[in-house]
Amino acid sequence: MSGGPHQLFDPEAPPLSAPEEAAGPERRAVSGGAGPVPTADPDPEERSGVLSIGSLYEEVEDALGSAFPRNRHLWVRGEIQHISDHRSGHLYLSLVDPDADGGAPGSRARGGVPTLNVKCWRSSWTPLRHALSKEGIALAEGMVVVLRGTLDLYRAKGEISLVLVEVDVTALLGRMAAQRARLVRTLEAEGLLGRNRSLRVPDLSMHVGLIASPGTEGCQDFLGQLTGSGFGFRISLVPVPVQGPHAPAAVARAVKVLSRSDCDVIAIVRGGGARADLAAFETELVARAVAGATKPVFTGIGHTGDETVADITAARACITPTECGHQIVVSTRRWWAAHVAEPSALLARRVPGFLADAQARDGQARSRLTAAARHQVRVHRDRLVRKASSVGRSAPGRLESREAAVRALAGRLGPMSLGHLGRQDERLQSWRRLQSAYDVERQLERGYSLTLTSGGALVRSAADVVEGQKIVTRFADGTVRSTVDGADMKQEQEQESDD
Repeated sequence: MSGGPHQLFDPEAPPLSAPEEAAGPERRAVSGGAGPVPTADPDPEERSGVLSIGSLYEEVEDALGSAFPRNRHLWVRGEIQHISDHRSGHLYLSLVDPDADGGAPGSRARGGVPTLNVKCWRSSWTPLRHALSKEGIALAEGMVVVLRGTLDLYRAKGEISLVLVEVDVTALLGRMAAQRARLVRTLEAEGLLGRNRSLRVPDLSMHVGLIASPGTEGCQDFLGQLTGSGFGFRISLVPVPVQGPHAPAAVARAVKVLSRSDCDVIAIVRGGGARADLAAFETELVARAVAGATKPVFTGIGHTGDETVADITAARACITPTECGHQIVVSTRRWWAAHVAEPSALLARRVPGFLADAQARDGQARSRLTAAARHQVRVHRDRLVRKASSVGRSAPGRLESREAAVRALAGRLGPMSLGHLGRQDERLQSWRRLQSAYDVERQLERGYSLTLTSGGALVRSAADVVEGQKIVTRFADGTVRSTVDGADMKQEQEQESDD
């Protein structure tokens, strides 16, 4: 078996020419590597029927041109699997069959789910996008569309694609309307359509939870109504994107956050724009979040005439963000009028009458008080006059009687005081005699002596001194200092001391 290279049989290879047929088996490829090996292989460029890449694509383009001429537009239905709105202005899509889930019979017969790449050049996509936006349509992944265009071969990638020139808007609008109606019916069947409307809207809503995109015209219009009202509204703003793929989840999350807060109402505002710009508020995620909110939800989305599913499920739907803020201000102003302005006006009307009545009552009270005071003054003045007259008449007699009593007491007081003084003098003399009898100096004059220690303590017995102690003996005519040589005590005292 030869070790040279072998060419496998290709059933799509061009047929051999007559000279090659005449060359016999030596010029033919051997299937499976068995058989004779060709002795000379001609230059591939000299073989007839061999195509270059460019020639191959030309034949493919000719075949496509014959089957699908440039002037023949094809309608294709598919689900958008991927979309790219390129910064260059071109649009690129990838379509798959809506019912091809990868497991259907034949879906992988040629390597997977059939996919068609679609491209729309900037010159066509710009007006087409504007037309779709006016109808409220924004192409997105997962959307089933019907497109019209022509087939095109892109040689650089060997790729057949559809050049988009038209989108079946009617089919899209019908499908979107059907989906919207189906969502509304589902919410109604679950009892969610009127749940938020059943919540009581507070008469006074001073704390407003706002869901909006800060800095946008809709947000500014809403805030302008509140700040220009003169009331001190407290606003808790939760910033969210109001369009784009992340808007529905952000809005739903903000509704749940504000439902757990202490706000009185929740306001969702979004300024006007194309119908497609309001797509986030048509989603089931936002509709269920609004329906399940624990606070009344006010919506101000789009322009007059725009009604989204979020508007249908909200407690109060307003035609614009300005109107939404105005409704809250009107409710607050109505409460203010009923509870503050009208009572204040009524009080202002009645206060002058109250003051006039009070002043009249005060004047009457003053008059009564003055009359009563004057009467009391007259009564007490008359009483004082009577008392003065009585005192004037009775005073001389009373003075004479009191003077006689004083003279009688004075006559008795002299003898009584003299007797009392005599008795006290006798008592004093008796005390003096007793004091003289016990006086120390008198005792010393009678021959007694007084013995003291050097410290001045009285020596009462022999036991009070010790041998060698200095003592002082006092006499009537002087003192004697001496030292104790010894102390002789009576025998009884010594026995008592021993005992």
